Amino acid sequence: MQELFVNMELIELTQTIFIFIGALMILVFIHELGHFLAAKMFGMRVERFSVGFPPRIWGFKRGDTEYCIGATPLGGYVKISGMVDESMDTEHLAAEPQPWEYRSKPVWQRMFVITAGVIFNMILAFFIYSGINWSQGKLSLPIENVAGIYVPEGSLLENVGFETDDKIVGVNGNYVDAFEELVSISELTSSNLSYQLVRGGMLIDLFIPSTFLDSLQEQSFINTIHIYPPIISSISFGSPAENAGLQVGDRFVKINGEPIDYWLELTQIIRKSEGMIEFIVERKGQRLTIYIEPDENRTIGIAAPNLAQVGATSTKLNFAESIQEGWRQVTEQTMGIIGGFSRMFSGDISVRKNLGGPIAIASLTKQATDQAGWIGFWEMTALLSITLAIMNILPIPALDGGHLVFLVYEGIARREPTEKVKIMAQNIGFLLLISLMVFVILNDVIRLF
Repeated sequence: MQELFVNMELIELTQTIFIFIGALMILVFIHELGHFLAAKMFGMRVERFSVGFPPRIWGFKRGDTEYCIGATPLGGYVKISGMVDESMDTEHLAAEPQPWEYRSKPVWQRMFVITAGVIFNMILAFFIYSGINWSQGKLSLPIENVAGIYVPEGSLLENVGFETDDKIVGVNGNYVDAFEELVSISELTSSNLSYQLVRGGMLIDLFIPSTFLDSLQEQSFINTIHIYPPIISSISFGSPAENAGLQVGDRFVKINGEPIDYWLELTQIIRKSEGMIEFIVERKGQRLTIYIEPDENRTIGIAAPNLAQVGATSTKLNFAESIQEGWRQVTEQTMGIIGGFSRMFSGDISVRKNLGGPIAIASLTKQATDQAGWIGFWEMTALLSITLAIMNILPIPALDGGHLVFLVYEGIARREPTEKVKIMAQNIGFLLLISLMVFVILNDVIRLF
């Protein structure tokens, strides 16, 4: 049994690694493809197109360019002739600029080449979201179909002021039509997060403390607002529920004489109970009393309601609507990520608790894939693509944004920074990135254990 457990753990780890590397390779390839195509468009010579960092494990040369895959799948690079980049190659500086070199081109062309990777990452996210919308449609839960929320005792929601049966109707002063608008990343990362609630017939504003996002990282298992009613969506074969005669669509009304309104409330009572349990369920307008003794794991073999049973609607989108929705999602995610970074840089929320590295990203990508299959994988890839674009455009030497700063300076001052300054900045930027990578990996390990 122990050997089986170890094997399952190994399989799970292997799947996580492969899913993460797959997503990362897609993002890196698209980013570097942007630089590559822009450089080629302006007649620059590209010496190497690499997905992954050295050592090189496979490749071939065609024309002036060597195309290769590196053994370290945490990035990639395009080496353009006449450019001081991560390779720190300065041999070309002793000779006169050549027509095919990066340094011989106008500032505006070099700006386009530098930003093309970021642009391509944003385009990738846009295409992913638009494609999902076109193939899957838009799933939405009207706010009027949500009767209220369930707040477990001692949970994060209770700690910030929510109460069971609160009906959330707005966020940050804006009243919403759909439930998903309440938990969008752009709203959660706003500087003054607040929710508008109906409680006991009264409309109130609940202001959420700035430590909310930190707590979400610590208590990620309760980072969802619980709204599901106690309705059965499926029953396991041979389970206590099937043997007792429960049916799909049955709604639990009482447990051991106590009224029940939420799915999580139902499952918590079952787990804490002992022996036989009395259930009153509603079926086609009639109420039935059913006695069930849970199995050894204190479960009865029933599954939570699906979104359709909660009242969600799926709308098929045409091509134009899919593009419009895809653009909205890219904009929303971009603003949310920028808001999160801004709050970390200002010290409003903890960097350690909110900044994830490769381990955290791999885990989140695996979770998204497990929960929603390939749709979840592509949605996570789109989110990571936007994050990669924003990270790369930051004005840090060795990143695209650092190169862009020098080009902006050159465009304004009408002269380039000296090569000595560029090389020094590259070295400093490289050390900063290495330090950041070490920090996030150690942080991931600490949070993991």
